[in-house]
Amino acid sequence: MAVDHELARERMVSEQIQARGIHDAAVLEAMRRIPRHFFVEAALRERAYDDTPLPIGERQTISQPYMVALMTAALEVRAGDRVLEIGTGSGYQTAVLAELGVRVVSVERIAGLAERARHVLGLLGYTNVCVEVGDGGLGWIAGAPYDAILVTAGAPQIPRPLLEQLAPDGRLVLPMGEDELQTLVRLRRGADGLAEEYLGECRFVKLRGSYGWDES
Repeated sequence: MAVDHELARERMVSEQIQARGIHDAAVLEAMRRIPRHFFVEAALRERAYDDTPLPIGERQTISQPYMVALMTAALEVRAGDRVLEIGTGSGYQTAVLAELGVRVVSVERIAGLAERARHVLGLLGYTNVCVEVGDGGLGWIAGAPYDAILVTAGAPQIPRPLLEQLAPDGRLVLPMGEDELQTLVRLRRGADGLAEEYLGECRFVKLRGSYGWDES
């Protein structure tokens, strides 16, 4: 029997996201609108709204819907903000940010994933997104400074270039820690420097390249 994707999206939002305490109305509405099944392989589309990450090839994943919502809400973006995303992956998180009316520069190190994400984001009509191929740990200096920066891969440290590209009052959200288990961290730049908050444990694929893990 074919999946009713609209119903599946509504259940995803109400049962996986709102029920766990995320009530940011703009984030919830964005995730109700975006066809998540467009961002996964055809063989996995019936599972696109499941409460789990899914493989997208190249040893990468599309994140669990709840984690996408949590990280997006933690960024506290406003329409018109300039946002840097490190790790485009499928492009789903990019689409959620774009739905919030921000300008997104997304950096993906794997050219094939970047091209697929560009294709899907283009099909959905997003014109406020630019997907670049590069080393995410170095950020994307051409678009700096950024009001918010989101890293969607686990890092062993905070990449210094990202801090340098963060605007005054900017927010940086990233998973940081060991290769198998990280803590979701939010850094907020203020007049007195950087304030650090911990938002819970998480598991992400590894950040590769500069300021990340090696390529093994």
